[in-house]
Amino acid sequence: MDRKVYHVTKSDQGWEGKLEGGQRASVTGTTKQETVDSTIELAKKQPMASVIIHKEDGTVQEERTFPRSTDPNPPKG
Repeated sequence: MDRKVYHVTKSDQGWEGKLEGGQRASVTGTTKQETVDSTIELAKKQPMASVIIHKEDGTVQEERTFPRSTDPNPPKG
């Protein structure tokens, strides 16, 4: 089963959460936090999903995997 990967990025209108390879945003918001929260809720409904959260400059801030047990690179410790 393939993992669905969503990216939360800055857009001209605010922030957007978009499925990797998608043409249109699945989630939009005026603040980064509301967009991250909404995108995570969407990802949690998938059998396997990741949310990659980007900074305003486009670099990756963090990645979250759902459910956590499917994380291909679990943190040590």
